[in-house]
Amino acid sequence: MTVGPGSGDGLAPIERVLRKEWGRLLALLLAQYRRLDLAEDALADAFATAAERWPRDGMPSAPAAWLTAARRRVLDRLRSEAVAARKAPVLVVDARVQAEAERAMVDPGDLLEDERLRLVMLTTHPALAPEAASALTLRLVLGVPTSDIARLFLVGEATMAARLTRARKKLVAAGIPYAVPDASALPGRLEGVVQVAYLGFTAGYAPGSGPDAVRAELAGEAVRLGAVLHELLPEEPLPALLLALMLLQHSRRAARTDGDGLVLLPDQDRGRWRHDEIGSALTLLTPFVDGTRSIPAGIGRSYYLQSLIAAEHATARTAEETRWDRIAALYAELEDHTGSPVVRLNRAVAVAEAEGPRAGLELLDGLEAQLPGNHRLPATRAELLRRAGENKAAAAAYEVAIGLCSNEIEQRHLERRRAELPPATPTRGQEWSVPGPGKDRT
Repeated sequence: MTVGPGSGDGLAPIERVLRKEWGRLLALLLAQYRRLDLAEDALADAFATAAERWPRDGMPSAPAAWLTAARRRVLDRLRSEAVAARKAPVLVVDARVQAEAERAMVDPGDLLEDERLRLVMLTTHPALAPEAASALTLRLVLGVPTSDIARLFLVGEATMAARLTRARKKLVAAGIPYAVPDASALPGRLEGVVQVAYLGFTAGYAPGSGPDAVRAELAGEAVRLGAVLHELLPEEPLPALLLALMLLQHSRRAARTDGDGLVLLPDQDRGRWRHDEIGSALTLLTPFVDGTRSIPAGIGRSYYLQSLIAAEHATARTAEETRWDRIAALYAELEDHTGSPVVRLNRAVAVAEAEGPRAGLELLDGLEAQLPGNHRLPATRAELLRRAGENKAAAAAYEVAIGLCSNEIEQRHLERRRAELPPATPTRGQEWSVPGPGKDRT
């Protein structure tokens, strides 16, 4: 399954190996030695050595196996610490350290043999704030360099390094076990894990201030995490639904922007969509649609409904063939399930396409109190008023939206739409869109 940016596209060979194998190797080291600091430092040293030697000596036949030399680096550190602490003879310390390391080996749990799941559960523990958990998961599970994480979260490298350090210390101070929850606790913990992954994904398609309309690299790393979760827990429905949803939305990344900024969904070149990813997502969804697999409650049902909405867009051969009545009905069901004002906002968009702008405007009534300061509400109102021929009111709504929007690309998009207001009532076929976080209009 192709998961897009973050899966290795465009990376040097050493970087591809690092991102592919980092989480697995770190999990094995951590399982054996129970020291996150030693395991991470040793693995970083091993990859640094690889980066120096491989260009000169060539790639080894089994790079992941070669990199397990990190284990020897951990033993060296343990030996040095033991000698300093006990002032014991080196040979005695060597034997003691080796014996302790062997005793520390973790037997596979009843739920899973792959230690990566233990690592995922550690980095997404509820003791960590969601954003800290997301950043730490990118670093430890996916091997994303701190500098890249800082760029993805729009902060300086020093700031992100400090955040990661605080998150690691919190894990240690809280005494969080390196373990998979038992069968009764896993579903509750798994919800937190998939929410961390989806937080990273939506952050890629909902940048706040700054010049970037989308950050597909961050979304791609979240998709990669979703693929890892599904690989580790193939029988659990939540990772499958999460991955399906992200793949459907992420498949349009190459067509979402061009040199001038955002490209609205009706105007996107559907030949640039990743149809292999759409196919993979539909394969994941099929058992839930045909009843072979049951749809979980809570966020699982939310992901399922959002996936069906995204699938309607992904399978429409042209914009004109989009089944807006079906999408509007799905949004109504999603709103009943979540009670979210953001879902109501998106439902208004679909209803406007299916029934006309006046019907969409009715659904926007009363949302100002629930979405204060959200520029997408007045932007949506402006587009619907434009479609209804109320150009003066539309211009005023654009002004409000532009004043609330902090993203440069979106601001320019709104300013352009305001400047293009027609002097007469637009036709029914005039296309419109409001960019949003991981939604279906860009």
